[in-house]
Amino acid sequence: QVQLVESGGGLVQPGGSLTLVCVTSGLTFNRSEINWYRQPPGKEREFVATVSKSGDSTPYADSVKGLFTISRDNAGDTVILQMNSLKPEYTAVYYCNTRWVPKPWGQGTQVTVSS
Repeated sequence: QVQLVESGGGLVQPGGSLTLVCVTSGLTFNRSEINWYRQPPGKEREFVATVSKSGDSTPYADSVKGLFTISRDNAGDTVILQMNSLKPEYTAVYYCNTRWVPKPWGQGTQVTVSS
């Protein structure tokens, strides 16, 4: 059974940083491309970033390019999203999932950017 557990969210001031962690289980992790998504309040879930199986390809949504960094640890079945220069419009619940065939969604982790 696949499980996706996101953590690391919280309340941060504009311009601050957070590191989100996605711990997976039940996947053939090193064969899975992983995405981060976010769902702002009252809006649809949207794509944030992808990390390829090897970690050497990391496309991002235009809104976060140069600010966020996605990476993976294949030994730990974990994906990291380092978020810098956070803006209030990045307030959302952040989720991870496989890129091509989404698995059951985890609970997500709430990120609130506010002064």
